Amino acid sequence: MFYGLLIVVMRTHSEEDYLKAIYHLHKQGHVKVSVTALASKLGNKPASVIDMIKKLTDKKLVEYDKVRGARLSNLGNKSALVVIRKHRLWEFFLQDKLGYTWDEVHQIAEQLEHVHHDELADRLDEFLNFPQFDPHGDPIPDRNGKFPEIKSFRLTESKHQENGVVVGLADMSPVFLKYLDKVGIHLGTEIALIENNVFDNSLDIKINGKTRIHLSQQAAHNILVHKA
Repeated sequence: MFYGLLIVVMRTHSEEDYLKAIYHLHKQGHVKVSVTALASKLGNKPASVIDMIKKLTDKKLVEYDKVRGARLSNLGNKSALVVIRKHRLWEFFLQDKLGYTWDEVHQIAEQLEHVHHDELADRLDEFLNFPQFDPHGDPIPDRNGKFPEIKSFRLTESKHQENGVVVGLADMSPVFLKYLDKVGIHLGTEIALIENNVFDNSLDIKINGKTRIHLSQQAAHNILVHKA
């Protein structure tokens, strides 16, 4: 039985973490998701990764060979999207309804995403009035697995005097999120590029038409903007 993205197949927390990791690695450009890449992302030993891949292959969730690496089957892809959808909806709930900050929500959502209930994601989605993006700007898939579309680019790719709006982040580590809070950058912040410093590729920008700040190349590279 299916309810949109719902797949009535009981999976362990670990299995769902692997499916999600393979999905994200593939989206990050890993055409071949190797055992080494998975071990590095999940912090597990290669032997443990191989054992889990065998289990997921037996369940028809993953296809694997040594040449092409691991890839999700259609069923595995749908299963990964179920987890990702719940994770991002919970992040939105935690910030919007419970007042958690954007650097706190990820770890809590990592636990809540594994709650299994047939209609949970759909009811949560409706309760939140169908949000399209989580607190970090990541798109939330709908019940059919479709993502909202938005064209974004890294702040380091902005042209001189070009105006943009912050719509996402490439780095969602708590330390980076706290840094952005400190300098006053959040989702929806308007940014105007004033100067690109050739010496170190750092940027001078103006936020919300008022405050001028200096950003390192690393910080700017991890901020995603959309043309205003």
